[in-house]
Amino acid sequence: MYVYPFGLQVKPQFSNFLSIENILLDHEVDKIVNYWDEDSSIKSTLAGDKKYDDELRQSSVIFLKPDDKKKWVYERLATICQKCNYQSFHFDIQGFYQELQLTRYSKDDFFDWHMDFGNNEISHRKISITIQLSSPDEYEGGELQFMINQKVVNAPRKKGTAIIFPSFILHRVTPITKGIRHSIVGWVSGIPYR
Repeated sequence: MYVYPFGLQVKPQFSNFLSIENILLDHEVDKIVNYWDEDSSIKSTLAGDKKYDDELRQSSVIFLKPDDKKKWVYERLATICQKCNYQSFHFDIQGFYQELQLTRYSKDDFFDWHMDFGNNEISHRKISITIQLSSPDEYEGGELQFMINQKVVNAPRKKGTAIIFPSFILHRVTPITKGIRHSIVGWVSGIPYR
């Protein structure tokens, strides 16, 4: 730890991303996947402008409202993000400003290189979280990847695993070549960086 002249202590433990296995048990994963409602699903748009860009993103989503049936999902993810923030990021966070997304990638779906942080309504995002809801043998392709210093790094694929990372880290989901990949994605937000 380095102590600055004004008494500010900085813990140099920053991580590009963290992975935590078994955040959700199999029966909890099944419960979440069963929230999928084809009639409520929509084609994914780009955050901030609500536009479709089929060259950047193709997938389907439904929004998980924090109602009595789904509040436990928000509480679980918030607890994980708070612990990871304390351990590695030290951001000024306040909570989920936007609803969690249950995302489905089918054959040929993908999300090319992007950041979850940007202009306007997404400028308050600090921490992104993805929970793997599909077993690795249920689909091919669909790798969650990070660009770390010009090196592509694959995130773990184990069912029930949480991947937590700063929202400004460049990442993508490679095209699905077979099967279906489900995941939850969400963003913990806070006051603007300063």
